[in-house]
Amino acid sequence: MSADLKARLAAQARAEGLAKMGVCRPDAIPEAPARLAAFVDKGRHGQMHWMAERMGWRGNPAELWPEARSIILVAEPYTHEHDPLAVLGRPDRGAISVYAQNRDYHDVLKKRLKRVGRWLLDQAPGHQIKVFVDTAPVMEKPLAQAAGLGWQGKHTNLLGRDLGNWFFLGVIFTTLDLPPDDPEEPHCGRCTACLDACPTGAFPAPFQLDARRCISYLTIEHKGPVDADLRPALGNRIYGCDDCLGVCPWNKFAVAAREAKYKARPDLIEPPLAELAALDDAAFRMRFSGSPIKRIGRGRFVRNVCYAIGNSGDPSLASAVQALAQDADPVVADAARWAVVRLRTG
Repeated sequence: MSADLKARLAAQARAEGLAKMGVCRPDAIPEAPARLAAFVDKGRHGQMHWMAERMGWRGNPAELWPEARSIILVAEPYTHEHDPLAVLGRPDRGAISVYAQNRDYHDVLKKRLKRVGRWLLDQAPGHQIKVFVDTAPVMEKPLAQAAGLGWQGKHTNLLGRDLGNWFFLGVIFTTLDLPPDDPEEPHCGRCTACLDACPTGAFPAPFQLDARRCISYLTIEHKGPVDADLRPALGNRIYGCDDCLGVCPWNKFAVAAREAKYKARPDLIEPPLAELAALDDAAFRMRFSGSPIKRIGRGRFVRNVCYAIGNSGDPSLASAVQALAQDADPVVADAARWAVVRLRTG
């Protein structure tokens, strides 16, 4: 019965637009607690203090919900239709990570997961589920590898032979006892394309990340000024970074996105930096309504835009940041002054 239910569940997940589903046990990642502890002990989590909190739950899903018997992992593609790295050759434009070029995936994927979950509960009355999309201390990537969806590559992101690495992960904990899938083995071989592509050297070793040097972390999670020695390496990346994902050879097998809400908005593919620098708080909120970019706030976003303008080498953009040198946000003001000086001195 459980095997049949799992097969029908996978079919239901596909009917909802999800590309792949796998199942593992709550105790499927016994190596996770030690890896997490080493990551935090070395300070590689930076300002993401939430990673150090409730480490027991994060490292051991069985502690998060002891009643759970199975963990269901799903993959939802957000594969792009344009070259995500082409914008890096246009220094007067801002580079926004592909995943953030339209609607916030947290909302879109969670609604889909809840529909799948309700279907499951209808088939198995008396059981319970918990649905997570980056909303709980859950280590989705190692769990997804344990469930056979793919493996954590040398860039620490999940990729699959039949998925590439442009996909989101969703998690359903359940009290149902479903047959687990076989874990996936790494298939990176000798390839180091992702490591070589990193502009800031954020990978101390293959399969290891130091978030403090990661552009995605620096432009999204990091509060306050970015270290001066890292600012030039940001280039024109103003929200996230796709470099290590974009060069992965396994992307030739990437699955097309089926969700229209992930289709890139034209105004977010290569937005003019001068236009973004002029955003006040109200304009920022309006422009990024429904976008994951909204959550970092106008201050952090315009800070990133100022760094990008400073890196542009285009003196005509100086006027876009000169007024911001007196911005009410001291971090924005600092970034603007840095940009002006950098444009003057090259």
